[in-house]
Formats: sequence, structure tokens, C-alpha cells
Amino acid sequence: MSANRFDYRKYKPFPQIDINNRTWPDKVITKAPIWCSVDLRDGNQALIEPMSVKQKKRMFDLLVEVGFKEIEVGFPAASQPDFDFVRSLIEENKVPEDVTIQVLTQARPELIRRTFKSLKGARRAILHLYNSTSIVQREKVFKTDKNGIIEIAVEGAKEVQRCADLQSETEWVFQYSPESFTGTEIDFAVEVCDSVNDVWKPTPKNPSIINLPSTVEMATPNIYADQVELFCRNIKNRDSSIVSLHTHNDRSCAVGAAELAVMGGAQRVEGTLLGNGERTGNMDIVVMAMNLYSQGIDPELDLNDMDRIVSVVRECTQIDVHPRQAYSGDLVFTAFSGSHQDAIKKCLDTYEEGSPWEIAYLPIDPRDIGRTYQDVIRVNSQSGKGGVAYVLANKFGFQLPRWLQIEFSRVVQQKTEDSGGEINPDQIWELFNKHYLESKKVISLENFKFEKQKGREFFTAQIDYFGEEISISGQGDGILDALVEALKNSINIDIEIMEYGEHALGQGADAEAVTYIQIRYEDQRYSGVAISKDIVASSIDAFMGAASQLLNKQQLAA
Repeated sequence: MSANRFDYRKYKPFPQIDINNRTWPDKVITKAPIWCSVDLRDGNQALIEPMSVKQKKRMFDLLVEVGFKEIEVGFPAASQPDFDFVRSLIEENKVPEDVTIQVLTQARPELIRRTFKSLKGARRAILHLYNSTSIVQREKVFKTDKNGIIEIAVEGAKEVQRCADLQSETEWVFQYSPESFTGTEIDFAVEVCDSVNDVWKPTPKNPSIINLPSTVEMATPNIYADQVELFCRNIKNRDSSIVSLHTHNDRSCAVGAAELAVMGGAQRVEGTLLGNGERTGNMDIVVMAMNLYSQGIDPELDLNDMDRIVSVVRECTQIDVHPRQAYSGDLVFTAFSGSHQDAIKKCLDTYEEGSPWEIAYLPIDPRDIGRTYQDVIRVNSQSGKGGVAYVLANKFGFQLPRWLQIEFSRVVQQKTEDSGGEINPDQIWELFNKHYLESKKVISLENFKFEKQKGREFFTAQIDYFGEEISISGQGDGILDALVEALKNSINIDIEIMEYGEHALGQGADAEAVTYIQIRYEDQRYSGVAISKDIVASSIDAFMGAASQLLNKQQLAA
């Protein structure tokens, strides 16, 4: 690769904004902005294959269902499919009473007239007018001066007003965008927008929308916030305009830029579901809305079925969602790290429904957007005891004691290292079952009886010991203590019980009991697990499982 092609010196830093006593850093967002989805226009024009009419209708239905009250549905003067789609929404009465459709047009008279034609019969519509105002667009694209740009905007605004007067049956809202706002001098952006508003004459009761696009993200989010705050300070009749945002993600900061600019005074935000759009995309409304939600603010959008949203958007756009995409990705609530899994499990074990959500590594409750706790912890070679324990507890009901979590996690880790991949819950259960519940038993109980005499347990039994039937007997302070003594007397093996745990599997009188036992022989420890409706039988079987592990190892070493 030629080194001289990667040369930072061809770029110049974006100039700081000269603003005194900026206020946005001290502001806090306390309510959701007005949302406007541009999935069907900006998002659609960014697709390799634009949506079919069927896909557009499905996307529109989803946007309505999610709760958008303003939806940009196309650029009808630039595309016959867009024109036809807008007509179908109106003629088939597909637009709910509380939803306003928005259409985009350049500030060119013939395009404006065709745009109004597409909206004939609409109950209410936002007519979105734009022309580019930035320095580079003026000098290198349009080759005109500031006056020429203002003239384009004003003549476009006049044509919009004239056409609206001819279609007075529709309730009109006018929106103007100085396209490439971020590359425009703020005083000039104010001048252009004031000139447009002078034509439209908005009032506090019938405001215009002034949209300030970060058409190409050119600087850090704080600079965009400065631009928006300075604009809001200087525009005439501020209370007669709704200041709107339209951020792109060229620097991967579109959400941050929109959040800071709302603190800077903006009231409205345009974006797309999951961030589809030109180049690196539009601002992801799902992310910004869920960010508000995670701070206890009503996002005024219903995102409770995230998997369905992802499915519809993917089907309509033919674009996959990255598994790590915030809130919507398949893996965003999933922990593979052992320390993360352990912390999540401990927090969830103590969480009480209805209490404030304070769970390590989980900024929101996955259930709020239709995910489940089973999705949270998945196991691979990087996982630890917490993840394995979580899976066995939540899917299979086994509350492994800590010492067994440590032991079995090593078994799982060995399996994942050998396979080089993830292990799913059913595979974890199969491994647990094979290693403990159905492991090869070289010592097992045929029958037994016990009785208590003078505070001591007397235990007698027939055992199968490597295929040989042996009678054993012993006494101790409890049944297991007596069993240990009986084995010591009969097969000369001195075992010590180190750990013991038990719990019911399920609820009710017929629930089975599971027992966990760890024994020590010399300096080694061995574990056993057993299930039975009888707690005594379960305890003895678990002990025999642990003893079999020991005896199998001795046999292999012999």
C-alpha cells in the first residue's frame, strides 16, 4: 500500500463556533422530542434496491404501529413510485387521523407543483422544502453567491404558499431545510431561514418547521449543539418556528449530536429505525428513544417488540442489523465474559419485580423490548461459572452451589475450547447430565436400610462394587456419615464429605429433590449429583456418583 495516500494533512479541522455563555451543557432532556421518521424517503433512497409498494406499505404500517405521528413518505416529484405511493396512502385512506405525512421537494417550481399534485386530497401534510446553503455547495456546485441562494429559497417558499392556497382543503405545515446546514455560516443560515419565514409568516399557533440538517457529519457533536443553540438565539420570532434536526452518521456520532442539539434548543428529530440511510446512515431513532427510556423518560414510541421491528425493517430494506447494534442487535444483552455473567446472575438473583432496575452490565431490562433473560447469558470459552450456572438455573431449575459452579464450568470450558465455538443451553444440559446424572457408576446401592439407636444412625446395605455384590454396614451421626463409615470398613477407602446442598426441582408435593455432594480423598475432590423424590435416596445416589468418580480415576491410574 502506498503510504502517501493516507495523508491527514489534506484535511483541516472544523472551526470552533464563536458562542458566548453556551447553555446546552447545563441542560437535561426531560421529555421526548417530536419524532419524524424518514425511513420511507431518506432511508429508501439509500437502498441498493428501493422498496416495492408492498414493502413501503408494510414499513408505513410498522411506523404507525410504533407510534410516529409524523412520517416522511417520499420525494414524489423525483420518483414515479414515490408519487404513486403517496397517492395510494391518500386514496386508500391509509393515513390515521393522528398521523401527518411529510413529503420532500427541492426549491424548484416544477417540482413543487408536482409535489402538491401528489398530495391532492390529503387531510394534513407537511411540505418539506429545501435547497443547499453551504460554502462548498455555493462555490463549487451552484457557483452562486449568498444572494443567489436566498433567491432560490424565497422563490421556492412563494411557490409553496401559492400552491397551498390553491389546495386549501388540506391543512398545511411548511418545513424548510437549509441543506448542509453544518457547512453553512450560522448568520447566513439564519438569514436564509428568516427570509423563508418572511414569506410564510408563521405564528406561535401555526409554526413553521425549520430543519437544520447535519447532511454530512463534519465535526464533533458539541459543535453541532453550538450551531443549533446559536441559530435558535438569532432566528426571528423563535416561538413561531419548531427547530428540527436531521443528523447523519459519518463520524458515528449522529445520536450524540442529536441529543446535544436537543439540549441546544431543538424540539424535533428526524431519523430512521435502526439508522438506515445514505453513506453510514441516518440517526437511529430506536437508539435515541431507548436512551431516553433508560433514563426514565417516556420516549413516546412503542418499542416493546424489538425483534418484530428488526424483522420488518430487515425485510423491507434487505439490510441486516449488526448483532452489536445498540438495543436492537441479537447480542446486545448477551454476556460471554465470565465476570460479567457472574455479576449479572448475582444481581438477578436479588432483583425484586417493581423495584428500580439496577443490574450490572444490563442498562435496561431485556424483557421491556421483548427479549428474555435466557438471551442474556451465553457460554463460550471466555465464559465462567456464572454463565453456566445461569443457564442451568433459568432453563433447567438447577441451583448449583458455588463449588459445583466452579467445577462444572471447567468441564464446559474444556468442551468449548475443543470445539472453538459457543455452546447452547441444551448442549450444556447434555454435558451436565453425562458428567453427573448419567455418569458411569462403578459403585451403586442395591438396597439399604437404616435405623436410629441412641442418637446414632445404623446403616446396612447391599452395593454393587465393580460388578460384585458386597454387604456393608456402619454407624454415624447421620445417614451419610454412617455410609462413609460402612465403606471405610468394607472396601478400606477413607472418604470425607466436604460439601452438601439440596433443593426441590419444581413445586408441589410430588416435586423431585436434587442433591449435590462433594467428597475428598487425600488431596483430591470429587462431586456427585442425583435426583429422586426421596431426599435420602437422592443424597445416597449423589454420594455414590462422587465415589464413582474417585474409583474410576483410581482404576485408570492402576
